[in-house]
Amino acid sequence: MCAQALPGERTGPDGKAVANKVLLSLTPRQFRLVRPRLRAQTLSHHDILHESQHKVDWIYFPNDGLISLVVVMTNGKTAEAGVVGNEGVAGLEGAFGLKRSPIREIVQISGNAYRMAAEKLQKIFQSDPEILLRFSRFAIINRMQVSQTAACNRLHEVEKRLARWLLMTQDRVQSGLIPMTHDFLATMLGTDRGSVTTAAGVLQKQNIIEYTRGAVRVLNRKALEECSCECYGLIREYNNEIIR
Repeated sequence: MCAQALPGERTGPDGKAVANKVLLSLTPRQFRLVRPRLRAQTLSHHDILHESQHKVDWIYFPNDGLISLVVVMTNGKTAEAGVVGNEGVAGLEGAFGLKRSPIREIVQISGNAYRMAAEKLQKIFQSDPEILLRFSRFAIINRMQVSQTAACNRLHEVEKRLARWLLMTQDRVQSGLIPMTHDFLATMLGTDRGSVTTAAGVLQKQNIIEYTRGAVRVLNRKALEECSCECYGLIREYNNEIIR
């Protein structure tokens, strides 16, 4: 479960510390409106929080872990459009009253979160337009990340895309060891397994990463940033806007 709170820290109804940056960015008055409606939720590996083209009933505020936003085609093929960690929110389509979402939201790295019924957040939006503006800000920033990711996957080499993805993931899980297979990485980067294996091999030979069975360990963060394209820096700048 979430970590025990220290004196002065913001907590959920369960008394655990809140680490989600969107919740932390709310004013004390705004958080008092949201807090009673939050429910603790364990995010387990491969849990599907929302299925593509289905109604979004729940909003998730991750404290840790990683959620992939995946586009699902009619033939079953998928490609990652973005990620959400403790900097953001999953399922906002439901909060804005959309009947369904084209995105599958799936847990790729286990963690913990708070969740809230979409209809309850809609009512909070109606009662407090300032909260609506704050969540709208995140939604816009997240879509900027999605757009940047789409351009990156289309225009940049696999090695640079892999470096960008590993950096984005490490930012959210705060760990040098990232549980991930080459097959999964291929899906996330919109390429084939062989290309990912080759790209990972190049980074491994330079002692930037170490690939073990089912996991990637970042050995040299600075060198990994140098191998990435400009998309990582831009996406990081977008995310820094969330807490302002």
